Amino acid sequence: MKQKEILLNTMGIDIAQPIDEIGDEHIGTSLETPLREDAFEMDDDLKIELIEKHFKEIMHVLGLDLSDDSLKGTPRRVAKMYIKEIFSGLDPKNKPDAKLFENKYKYNEMLVEKDITFFSNCEHHFVPIYGKAHVAYISNGNVIGLSKINRIVQYFAKRPQVQERLTMQIGNELKEALGTDDVAVVIDAHHMCVSTRGVQDVNSSTVTSFYSGKFENDENSRSEFMKYISL
Repeated sequence: MKQKEILLNTMGIDIAQPIDEIGDEHIGTSLETPLREDAFEMDDDLKIELIEKHFKEIMHVLGLDLSDDSLKGTPRRVAKMYIKEIFSGLDPKNKPDAKLFENKYKYNEMLVEKDITFFSNCEHHFVPIYGKAHVAYISNGNVIGLSKINRIVQYFAKRPQVQERLTMQIGNELKEALGTDDVAVVIDAHHMCVSTRGVQDVNSSTVTSFYSGKFENDENSRSEFMKYISL
C-alpha cells in the first residue's frame, strides 16, 4: 500500500471515496451538522490541547520553523480560536436561550431583522464564508428579543457549514423558538473557497432562502419581505 493510502487509513478516511471531487461539488449530506455521538464527551481544555498538538504537526509538515517567535504560539492560538470562537456553535451548551415575551402591544405585522453580519467556515475546505442574513417573522402572540435573532444566526454560523444547511437551520430554529410557522430567512454570502482557490471568482455571491407559513404560501407576504431587505 502506498504511503499516502496508509496515512489516510490511519486518519479514518475511506480511500475509496473521491475526496477532492466530493469537496469541489460542495455536497451537503444532512440538515443536521454531521457530528459523532461522542462529540462532547471530551472537555474543551483537552480539545484545545489535542488540536494544538496536531496543528503543530501540520505546521511542521509545511516546513515552518516553530522556534520562531512569530510562529511558536500559533498552534495554541489556532486551537483556542477553533474551540472558543469560530466553531463554538458546535457545542449545544452555547446555544442562545431564546426567551419569549408576550406581544402586549399587539403588533401583528411582520418583523424584519436585516443585514445581520455573520462569519462561518466552509466544511469542505475550512476557509471563511461571510455575508448577511435577513430574517422575518410574524408573531402568533409572542415576540423575541431582537438580539436573540442575531445570536441564533451566529450560533449556527459558528461551525463548519454549507450555506444551504445554515439557512435551513436558522429557519427551523426560529420556527421552534417562536412557535410560529411564519418565518423567512435569506442569506447572501461570499465563499472564500470560491474566491481564493479553484475558480478564484472574487465577485460572485451565493443567495439561499427559507420560507415557511405565510411566507411560503402568500405571495404578498414574501414580496413585502423582499421589498424590506432590498431597501
